[in-house]
Amino acid sequence: MNTRKTEILVGLFIAAGLAALFMLAMKVSNLNIYNNEAGYEITANFENVSGLKVKSAVTMAGVRIGRVSDISFDAERFEAIVKIKIESQYNTLPKDTSASIYTAGLLGEKYIGLEAGGDEENLKDKDKLKLTQSSLVLEKLISRFVDSFIDKDKSDK
Repeated sequence: MNTRKTEILVGLFIAAGLAALFMLAMKVSNLNIYNNEAGYEITANFENVSGLKVKSAVTMAGVRIGRVSDISFDAERFEAIVKIKIESQYNTLPKDTSASIYTAGLLGEKYIGLEAGGDEENLKDKDKLKLTQSSLVLEKLISRFVDSFIDKDKSDK
């Protein structure tokens, strides 16, 4: 009987440990088990969204106010269309709010940063952001840097 109690306690301890590991994994991966459907959706077009993913954070002043809900391609304008789900408590964003894609940390996780404009009208469901700044592509930046040195060497000769 004593060994039966010990086996049950060990089993409960292992189950609690697995639950804790699962919760930790969900917290680290920035995923929510509970999907909050409340809020409104806006869209923004970007020339380049390299590295941005569905469920990436959308922040304003460093505070997460929403998530990227969908990324698609506009075949007519050759741009990426990003759908952003904003939480319902942040319903006073000005209509001329701008969006930029930034990189967080050393691992290069991309997120969208919003900056408020001065318009008196607020964004509503299905509105479109007009002012956007695309993701900075490190390869292009390095290429420009190298090209500038090559051009400088050619002009010195």
